[in-house]
Amino acid sequence: MTLQRPASITDAFLDQLVARVPSTSGGTWKLTEVYTGDVLVELPQSTPADVERAYAAARAAQVDWAARPLKERLEVFKRAHTLFIDNAERTTDLIQVESGKNRRMAIEETCDPVMVMSHYLKRAPKLLKPVKRGGPVPMVSTSTEIRQPKGVIGIIAPWNFPFATGISDSISALMAGNGIVLKPDNKTALSPLYGVQMLEEAGLPKGLFQVVCGEGPDVGPTLIDNANYVMFTGSTATGRVIGERAGRNLIGCCLELGGKNPMIVLEDANKDEVVQGLMFGAFGNTGQICMHIERVYLPASQYDDYKRRLVAATQALRVGASYDFSMDVGSLVSPDHKDRVQAHVEDAVAKGARVLTGGQARPDLGPAFFEPTILEGVTKDMLAGVTETFGPVVALHRYSTVDEAVALANDTDYGLNASVWGGDVETACQVGKRIESGNVNVNDILATAFASKGTPSGGVKQSGVGARHGDQGLLKYTDVQNLAVLKKQVMGARPGQDYDKYVTSMLSGLKMMRKTRIR
Repeated sequence: MTLQRPASITDAFLDQLVARVPSTSGGTWKLTEVYTGDVLVELPQSTPADVERAYAAARAAQVDWAARPLKERLEVFKRAHTLFIDNAERTTDLIQVESGKNRRMAIEETCDPVMVMSHYLKRAPKLLKPVKRGGPVPMVSTSTEIRQPKGVIGIIAPWNFPFATGISDSISALMAGNGIVLKPDNKTALSPLYGVQMLEEAGLPKGLFQVVCGEGPDVGPTLIDNANYVMFTGSTATGRVIGERAGRNLIGCCLELGGKNPMIVLEDANKDEVVQGLMFGAFGNTGQICMHIERVYLPASQYDDYKRRLVAATQALRVGASYDFSMDVGSLVSPDHKDRVQAHVEDAVAKGARVLTGGQARPDLGPAFFEPTILEGVTKDMLAGVTETFGPVVALHRYSTVDEAVALANDTDYGLNASVWGGDVETACQVGKRIESGNVNVNDILATAFASKGTPSGGVKQSGVGARHGDQGLLKYTDVQNLAVLKKQVMGARPGQDYDKYVTSMLSGLKMMRKTRIR
């Protein structure tokens, strides 16, 4: 197909970006424009030795970075905040070129690092400030909690939101005084590389933020083995492998993994808002969002009306390749992923599910397009019933009671995100609290929870360990040092004192501490 690449994405610009990827003998990987399948650039592939050298360079730079006053480190991100906004259109072009998502999702992705910067610029001074407390003996002892950077953080970013995860997950770690070695997915390495370039333009020391590229099995083990902490976003299967290796190395990790996210519609919900919400919840980013909706539970008495409305709205969506805002749904990230999504639909149909609309690949639009698809009759013996499809496919289910809907929503190994819609917000919130999920949105799909940067966001069950955002999103990148001071040697029997009398005195002191609330 004929499609004009954005003018901002020149060959010289792409070559400049990939030149920062270390590669001695790793060869290259053909990074393509998803809409057309045309090769954009030969992406250098890093070897394990390249990864080790990247860590060495980041560690060397991190020593000086950690020694800088926090205020000086934060000044970098104040400047970066402006740079990221000023260059949002070019970043959007990059995200679209490499991922194939529609322009709305691409421009919204550029906002995430800016929002993270805004939050932690305000919050980091308090979180990283030493906290002095009393020690075990009043007046003569103190204990101070000091937050120390862990060192160099290994970050593995997925292809569905490469800029948001690759850069946003790095910001709080850098603010805390750490260095970064980032491994983006080969398919979507360009936008995070541009993010690093902008951070360096804002004053981030060169060498502190390294980017290595390669297939997971080739460079992943070395990346984990050299890290002081690992942040991973991706599949549950890969998350288990990373968690096991991090555990053997006795380092911490944060894992945001897969989801099979449910949406419960209560009888008093606004139908127009439900339909509009699900169009984004199921088909936003072409269904390639960890928190997107794959299961919808509708009241039995309203099921047929909702089915009619949802099918009509889905069929009205504009699907295609465009570098403007004319399309509602873009491409999947690759032909391979399109085949995976199609396999889920074909498996469901073969086992008795019905396609209400969609269900077909669209090679006439591009090599990785798949129609927005609604299924019904999906059961747990189908791939689409239990496994994350991660595409523009959603299944409708009917329920008779709210208790049944909650039980069905919880009948999964995952627990990343859920959505509840109802006219009575308090009732909807009570339903939401019963769902086994790290995030629950009431009268929204996912944005309200994910954009609330002051509150941790993570998964439960098989959807992850730890969280991003909130205080936890920064503090996880630090170690706690307990600096304890004893001003006078009083912790023990005095010379010549009978130890029985010392014990009596000590126990009396403990009683007094409780009564006087001295700690």
